[in-house]
Amino acid sequence: VGIAGSANIGDQCAMFEAIHGSAPKIAGLDKANPSGLLLAAVQMLIHIDQASVAEKIHNAWLATLEEGAHTADIYHD
Repeated sequence: VGIAGSANIGDQCAMFEAIHGSAPKIAGLDKANPSGLLLAAVQMLIHIDQASVAEKIHNAWLATLEEGAHTADIYHD
């Protein structure tokens, strides 16, 4: 759930957000995973016809994960 973005798209407006909650247990501990919010932004960019920008951001996110930068909810030793 921590990496999923969400979109609610209607006839006159759209809203994009991470689907997870606020994670109060890890607030202020530098452990929160920003991926859900980032991927919701990618969805929003696609929705507003900015697919090339969305692709750059999405590819940068994937490259970051491939390089080993991640939060403990994705992987830990």
